[in-house]
Amino acid sequence: MKSSQISQSANSQLVLIDLQERLAAVMQPEAMQQVLKHCSILLQAAKLLEIPQIYTEQYPKGLGATCAGLLPQLTEHQRVEKTAFSCCDEPTFCRKLTGDRPQVVLAGMEAHICILQTALALQAQGRQVFVAADAVISRNPEYKANALQRLCTAGVIVSNTESIVFEWLGRAEGDVFKQISKLVR
Repeated sequence: MKSSQISQSANSQLVLIDLQERLAAVMQPEAMQQVLKHCSILLQAAKLLEIPQIYTEQYPKGLGATCAGLLPQLTEHQRVEKTAFSCCDEPTFCRKLTGDRPQVVLAGMEAHICILQTALALQAQGRQVFVAADAVISRNPEYKANALQRLCTAGVIVSNTESIVFEWLGRAEGDVFKQISKLVR
């Protein structure tokens, strides 16, 4: 099966990984603000286009809850607690993945740990993985760059938020297009 290099709304699901307050506090503030902005755009676009979403929290007792700015866009049933770095090593995560949507868009942190391991594991399961480069972060920018390069080499599609949401849309028409266009301005 030859898969498309385009993220399609009917085939996609969105996964936000470990966007937690205590982890966010140790990231570079300006970069973290941009990541949260792009994650919010992805979430809002996914909701408008009825794309399933999951979000994870790595050991929330120690690392805290998901960043408060994102919580209004999320529901508890989308949440997965984990201690494994790869989301795929958490059975609850695997059960929440939508079987008939082979494309998984990843965002969150840290790029060189949980994003990297999850992307490679999803790919090994036969899924087509997209990583929104402007919606992922690591404490060290060099680690993020290394992770994105490793993912590209492995065949994961490294893209950006705006490309992904406009690929999901496919056409410049209708109310959803107008709403998503406002999000990215």
